Amino acid sequence: MARVIRKAKKNDTAGTSHPGKTIGRAALIGFFGGLIWSLTGLVCNLLNFTSIGPSLVFSPFTQASWKNHPGGQLLAIFVISVLSVPIALVYQLILGRIKFIWTGIVYGIVMWLIVFFVFQPWIPGLPYLTRLGLNNLITTLCLYVLYGLFIGYSITFVMNDETNSENYSNE
Repeated sequence: MARVIRKAKKNDTAGTSHPGKTIGRAALIGFFGGLIWSLTGLVCNLLNFTSIGPSLVFSPFTQASWKNHPGGQLLAIFVISVLSVPIALVYQLILGRIKFIWTGIVYGIVMWLIVFFVFQPWIPGLPYLTRLGLNNLITTLCLYVLYGLFIGYSITFVMNDETNSENYSNE
């Protein structure tokens, strides 16, 4: 049986917007973005591209050595994934309708600046930028840029797909 796709009338689609659906998708994008890019950060840490690993998220709360063991790193990856959900929701709320790839890249750079300049005094395991090596700076900046690009591009795609699917109906 063939599908017929036709342009729906504007009054047929009134009230069919599902904001909860896009919020849920943005939350999933945030969770998996945090998971993927914190795992990538752990691999970069294990390969000595950077001395900053996912367990840095625990630095303001504990100085215990368990956070640097594999279980602590995996727990830190999960915490980063959960913290990534509101970051993605903020992106959707503020920048979700902007359809430029540079928006996500700039969002990643802004997050990097916030972590390394604003939060630095409250994170004991994070040295000043002048004390970080070039490898640390480049690797962490690239990770944040790719994370922001992932969040931005995915959320923009979902929101654009949502608005395009509302303009068509299946019969």
